[in-house]
Amino acid sequence: MNAYTTARISLPSQPAHPNRQVGFGPAPVQPLSFFAAGSEIYAQGEKAGAFYQVEFGAVRIYRLLADGRRQISAFHLAGETFGFEAGTTHHFFAEAINATGVRVFRFAAGMDLSGQLLPLALKGLTRAQEHLLVLGRQNAIERVAAFLVDMAERQGGLRQVELPMSRMDIGDYLGLTIETVSRVFTKLKEKGVIRLVSLRCVEIVRQDVLRDMSE
Repeated sequence: MNAYTTARISLPSQPAHPNRQVGFGPAPVQPLSFFAAGSEIYAQGEKAGAFYQVEFGAVRIYRLLADGRRQISAFHLAGETFGFEAGTTHHFFAEAINATGVRVFRFAAGMDLSGQLLPLALKGLTRAQEHLLVLGRQNAIERVAAFLVDMAERQGGLRQVELPMSRMDIGDYLGLTIETVSRVFTKLKEKGVIRLVSLRCVEIVRQDVLRDMSE
């Protein structure tokens, strides 16, 4: 695991980001671990027993299929938590997309934080269910539109949406080829629905149209 840590830093008592979770009560303050772009946070099959909170940067959760293809199941942005497992081992890989800071929470035996952790786990489950609905859509434009709407909502509803992930990442998340993803972005731009500010930043020009496309 390519990471290094700083001195212990207290979690904020109030959210400083639209997705920021409030500090975890009696949980011990955790050091901030830094991961370079592409660094593995944990691997499929590794022992579980902790959960993770993104302080800055972004994380992709994925699994390698039998034929060698990669399926991304989730992206996690600043303030979001991940790593919850029903069993004792991780079922997916977690990897930093870009330079990312993560806090790893491990709790002593007997510590009961179910009241705080359950809402976070349920939120992750709801997002996973919504992702399955997106994958069930046949139209590539609908998938990309739903992805952009979701990313905008998770970043506070801003018109300019940061996309830390690559077009290939988006394709592996939506079940599309990188060529299809790029083609859909170009088509949305030509229709005046979005503006491509840069490779990793999209401005949503017509939010109502994009939302209609995603439904």
